[in-house]
Amino acid sequence: MTSVLQPAPVRTGGATALPARTGFAAAYSAVVAGQLARARLARVPLLFVASFQSIGILLLLRGVVDDASTVTKQSVVAGATVLVVAFVALNLLAQRFGALRAQGALDYYAALPVPGSAVVLGTASSYATFAVPGSVVTAVTGCLLYGLPLGRLWVLAPVVVLAGASLAGVGALIGLLAPRPELATVAGQLGMSLVLFVGIIPRDRLPEAVQLLRAVVPASYAVDALAETFRPHVRWGTVVLDLGVCAAVAVVALATSGWALGLAVRGGRSRAGRIGG
Repeated sequence: MTSVLQPAPVRTGGATALPARTGFAAAYSAVVAGQLARARLARVPLLFVASFQSIGILLLLRGVVDDASTVTKQSVVAGATVLVVAFVALNLLAQRFGALRAQGALDYYAALPVPGSAVVLGTASSYATFAVPGSVVTAVTGCLLYGLPLGRLWVLAPVVVLAGASLAGVGALIGLLAPRPELATVAGQLGMSLVLFVGIIPRDRLPEAVQLLRAVVPASYAVDALAETFRPHVRWGTVVLDLGVCAAVAVVALATSGWALGLAVRGGRSRAGRIGG
């Protein structure tokens, strides 16, 4: 990783020049490897917590959900599954970037010849990997508890990837823009709670005002896409459209996070300069 992120200086005519900017793919791979290595010890506890809360919700609601309400069962299972992604990609990532900003650790990445978007996407991807096992376990458990079909769970792959990317972009923005790490933590937890609320409750049962709120939550489209695959006759056009919305939000949020990374670094240097002066 060192050779990728810290290339040797280039000498030009006896003078030492800054190294050329590292390509996006190489920088992204190095950031992912570094973040995975850093979080290796915390992986098992994170997976346990992320899965435990969603499976607990499935078990809790199993006793109150009407067996005749198929739509509700689909929403509960899909919402609990996407909640695993929200816990990791939104909540934990907001805390992570909030802590990095507070510690001044973002200056390290800013000093490297790598795109800011690669830093954000690499960190987001490393955290998103923690959501994959928990999402699979939650989805399979939910299908067995609520009598839903297992045959189309392959859709879980694009759902987790695109929901994770969109929510990770939002989580990174929260952590980078929050003035204090405590506020980033609170905002991440509130965001996860919002995903839970608008995810497990069927859209038609929400008040109109809340339905409008639900429409701007990217995770709700991932929930709808997964819930659609539990139907006897799947409307694949709807699934593709919902996942397309997640993909569009992911692109915008991750690109904006790269800008926010530079803004956070410049803000940190400005504060340091005022204190030093």
